[in-house]
Amino acid sequence: MVGSLIGERFACTSFGESHGKCVGMIVDGCPAGLRLDETDIQPLLDLRKPGQTIIATQRKEEDKIEILSGVFNGFTTGAPICMLIWNNEHDSRSYESVVTRPRPGHSDYPAKVKYAGYADYRGGGRFSGRLTATFVMAGAIAQKLLYHTLGIETTAYTVQIGQIKANNIDLENARKNRYTNDTRCPDLDAARQMREAIRSNIAD
Repeated sequence: MVGSLIGERFACTSFGESHGKCVGMIVDGCPAGLRLDETDIQPLLDLRKPGQTIIATQRKEEDKIEILSGVFNGFTTGAPICMLIWNNEHDSRSYESVVTRPRPGHSDYPAKVKYAGYADYRGGGRFSGRLTATFVMAGAIAQKLLYHTLGIETTAYTVQIGQIKANNIDLENARKNRYTNDTRCPDLDAARQMREAIRSNIAD
């Protein structure tokens, strides 16, 4: 991995900053002929949309995807696919202090060192959780490509947070329950404990 580029044959370049105009992803290496439009990606972005639960960031963003290139008449063309979502709801005023007082547990200081003081520090800049949206975009395409070409389906869920571990999870259970709670854990008892632990740490 060099800079913001991940992958080789299916190469993904993330761009944008937390409080910049937008965040986005360029996917290079997706073959031509894959049926694709915004509706293939938007549901996954909706799952990670901020402001939906008390244990996640309370920032409100629509996170509506736009595909700018690489798709024509509903199919990929083989050219790089450029996707973005606009940043609309952010207040940068509280971040002025991080210039001289980096936040513990955040990347304010490493970013300052890495980019010689020129990094966009607002909202964490390139190091913000906001940038996970860009990887969701790429992941949505990769997920569809794997299923279309190889018949591979993927299922992801939370197994452990802190010392709390999920138990007795099978694939059917995981698919049924993973999105029914804030922590995305199919073991509902463990999910409840995970949420309580997170809320306790937030309160502390």
